[in-house]
Amino acid sequence: MKKTNAARFLDGLGIKYELKEYEVDEADLGAESVADKVGLPPGQVFKTLVVRGDKTGVLFACVPGESELDLKKLAAVSGNKKAELVPLKEVQPLTGYIRGGVSPLGAKKHYPVFLDESANRWPVISISAGVRGCQLLLAAQQLAAATRASLHDLVR
Repeated sequence: MKKTNAARFLDGLGIKYELKEYEVDEADLGAESVADKVGLPPGQVFKTLVVRGDKTGVLFACVPGESELDLKKLAAVSGNKKAELVPLKEVQPLTGYIRGGVSPLGAKKHYPVFLDESANRWPVISISAGVRGCQLLLAAQQLAAATRASLHDLVR
């Protein structure tokens, strides 16, 4: 597999990771389906959501695939009164990534990253490598260091 921007970003920081490819099903881009394809429990596969806060602007929220982001919790920890998911049509222009392939690493611009604290329960977590059909496996602490993420309870 060709290296993605996210993988090159980690290479530049000297962070160890594993790339795991899987067959893409365009009808089902859900994180739970990805978890099944890469052989991990859904709680270990994190999806990256693009969110806009009313005060701080665009940010990334990384939450377990089996969970739903609590926008009120995210707003509170990110210094916003409210937060909402960015409309799908804005995701690629803002990040350079398409739906099903958004990564908190190597985006067009650095946005603040908020990682659900459950990531620390796993020796490694899986996040998108920046393209559909490929996941990055790395330690949550390494992801947090690479993205300057803060860890919080972000799910319902």
